[in-house]
Amino acid sequence: MSKVYDWFEERLEIQAIADDITSKYVPPHVNIFYCLGGITLTCFLVQVATGFAMTFYYRPTVTDAFASVQYIMTEVNFGWLIRSVHRWSASMMVLMMILHVFRVYLTGGFKKPRELTWVTGVVLGVLTASFGVTGYSLPWDQIGYWAVKIVTGVPEAIPVIGSPLVELLRGSASVGQSTLTRFYSLHTFVLPLLTAVFMLMHFLMIRKQGISGPL
Repeated sequence: MSKVYDWFEERLEIQAIADDITSKYVPPHVNIFYCLGGITLTCFLVQVATGFAMTFYYRPTVTDAFASVQYIMTEVNFGWLIRSVHRWSASMMVLMMILHVFRVYLTGGFKKPRELTWVTGVVLGVLTASFGVTGYSLPWDQIGYWAVKIVTGVPEAIPVIGSPLVELLRGSASVGQSTLTRFYSLHTFVLPLLTAVFMLMHFLMIRKQGISGPL
């Protein structure tokens, strides 16, 4: 076993990477409020795991979406638990994100040289809200349907480009199968990918620049 490790160590310098990760200096002023970003990340990972599990049973069609959610809740082993964890961790993720933004703002985490860290954090906040909007529609019940109809109708107030934006979001002039397909694709592929990319950028910059000052 040691020979295998030595082979990888010689080529990848695993020990040096491990030492770099575990030896980062943590300022003495850090307290529990500085854990809000990490809790948000944990909620995101829970979202990915539980969401992935539900994709095996969820059917993104206007005729089957609601029934497939009911099937997950009543027929799939521990399906009710998986969906409940997904739902509550989503709410927790939004709450932790909001608290994290307030903490960073109060400690001046947006000031030089952390401007780009702040920008990526704001983008992550927008992506988190987008998760909520797109995920809310997927059960395709009355609440989900009307939520989609209202949200996608908001851009219509914008002059000139309003109507094309609405049609782009819905996939047609009205809310239907195209809308659900687009929201499902956004929720399960586009948003997770973008979130992972911006999280990586965010954490790398934090690691490079260090943690901002105390409250």
